[in-house]
Amino acid sequence: MTLFGQKPSTLILWVILALPALPLLGPLFGDDARAFHRLLHPTGEWAARLMIIGMMASGLMLLFKGRSWPRWLVHHRRDIEVAAFVYAALHTIVYVVDRGSLDRILAALQHVEIWTGWLAMLLFLPLVMSSNNAAQRWLHAGWKSLQRLAYPAAVLVLIHWAALHNWGSWPAAAVHFGPLLALWVYRFWFWYLRPRPTPAT
Repeated sequence: MTLFGQKPSTLILWVILALPALPLLGPLFGDDARAFHRLLHPTGEWAARLMIIGMMASGLMLLFKGRSWPRWLVHHRRDIEVAAFVYAALHTIVYVVDRGSLDRILAALQHVEIWTGWLAMLLFLPLVMSSNNAAQRWLHAGWKSLQRLAYPAAVLVLIHWAALHNWGSWPAAAVHFGPLLALWVYRFWFWYLRPRPTPAT
């Protein structure tokens, strides 16, 4: 049974993914400039959190072999990563509106926490545009190469987050990105460094 071509589990997931946005709707359409400014951090943080969850899927399936929930996560990874982009786009819109003018936006590009965010967003664009079956079929083997842009994008998001407030946001960024970095290390060890049994002669 499907609704609008989607399985019920996918629709339920999207409802859950939309829940963090509900408290943001009031300030988004209100007249309080400071309340609107305060949307910057929650929109950016939810974008990063969902990006991390999506990127952890493959490593968790490798770590918890045979379990069903990592397979479910991998199956819905595309939905989670598209939702991450939606929050990132909202984060960008809030930033642009909050800055108020192109001159102020360009003047801020010299700061690490700003240009890393813009560069990460540019890397996310081809990722989200190719997050569909038609693009995967059209790009063939190049699709996987394109998806690897997620790794430098994640590093840029980590630097973007950590550099905020003169690197005062580093502890929060480390807590959020720590599990993802640990899984990257584990995957590297598993595929390249772990001891393998010597084949019998």
